[in-house]
Amino acid sequence: MQDKIRCVAMRGGTSRALFFRDDDLPRDVAARSRIILAAFGSPDPYGRQINGLGGATSTTSKVAIIRKSELVGIDVEYTFGQVVIDRPLIDGRGNCGNISSAVGPFAIDEGLVLATGTLTDVRILNTNTNKVIVAHVPTRDGRFDEVGDFEIDGIPGSASKIVLDYVDPGGSVTGKLLPTGHVQDKIEVRDLGHIDVSIVDAANPLVFCRYRDLGLSGDERPEDIDTDAQLLAKVEAIRAAAGVLAGLAGTPEEMTAKVPSVPKIAFVAPARSYRRLNGTIVAEEDIDLLARIMSMGKLHRAYALTGAICTTIAAVIPGTIVNECVSAEARRTGRVRLGHPSGVIDLVGRVRNVDGRWEADTVSSTRTARRLMEGLVLVPHTDSLAQGAAVLVS
Repeated sequence: MQDKIRCVAMRGGTSRALFFRDDDLPRDVAARSRIILAAFGSPDPYGRQINGLGGATSTTSKVAIIRKSELVGIDVEYTFGQVVIDRPLIDGRGNCGNISSAVGPFAIDEGLVLATGTLTDVRILNTNTNKVIVAHVPTRDGRFDEVGDFEIDGIPGSASKIVLDYVDPGGSVTGKLLPTGHVQDKIEVRDLGHIDVSIVDAANPLVFCRYRDLGLSGDERPEDIDTDAQLLAKVEAIRAAAGVLAGLAGTPEEMTAKVPSVPKIAFVAPARSYRRLNGTIVAEEDIDLLARIMSMGKLHRAYALTGAICTTIAAVIPGTIVNECVSAEARRTGRVRLGHPSGVIDLVGRVRNVDGRWEADTVSSTRTARRLMEGLVLVPHTDSLAQGAAVLVS
């Protein structure tokens, strides 16, 4: 016997997720987790999710749960989950900015928000971070209008432009924009010694380090990083140590086992020309920062949007590693053109200093989205998939 659960597959930015309406899922957390894990085909020890709808990558193994909000000034509430591929874990300790860009279109097409003319504002509360996102969504004839000539690097073709304003994104997970109170920290990592990092929490917590401190040039392609077991072990050791320092777990071992999604780790360097994944050249003058970000132990083929938000904020806080690497123009204006493996992402961040303490005001970004599929996902009617699951989405 199988359960039939309605879901919608959405692309948001450079990620893809299964979207569920909250009232289509059972209230019981164990039953809910069973359905989500089975829908994706997780856990899969072979890492392929071939027994479900997951795409066997971190960017295509995401879940979004949406409900109409009763809060004043909020249209919909959105819960995000990173579905781990090889373990029974749905990690909800942060948000996904790319998937956030699909929430407004989903809410409009589902009738949770009424369209208003050619542009509809959707106020979204992300329940993972308790932060508000305002999505400015193109609409036509009462529905999301996805047709347009706007392009984002990492996604083929063009679509309509969705503008996202992330309001007061600081302290999304740790409660502090600078979780340690410092713009830089020195941490000790096994087999690497001491390394300088900046830990910043805006939209999602990130730990930043310099390319050169890892012995990297910046020319490495994703497969070069992903197949270097020794390097990956060092990167995870840095991430886990920073996570403990930020208060996300008690030990590095606990970080690796139970908190794989945050903090994400990013490598940064001053702007220079490089070859993107499609073979074309990104010119030095077209970017303000060279950056790469890891996602669930793999190098992201583009750049996580919450990571880009955090990187933008870090870029305009004096003294951070990112601020030291970014162009003088970006430090002055708050506009950061971030060069990633697939191209460039352009954001604008605003910070303020209140009594000697930095606070994040807003970050604005542009994305595209598309509704890919709607229907019923069939999941085995058994509790076995949820046994022992560590589930943070509820």
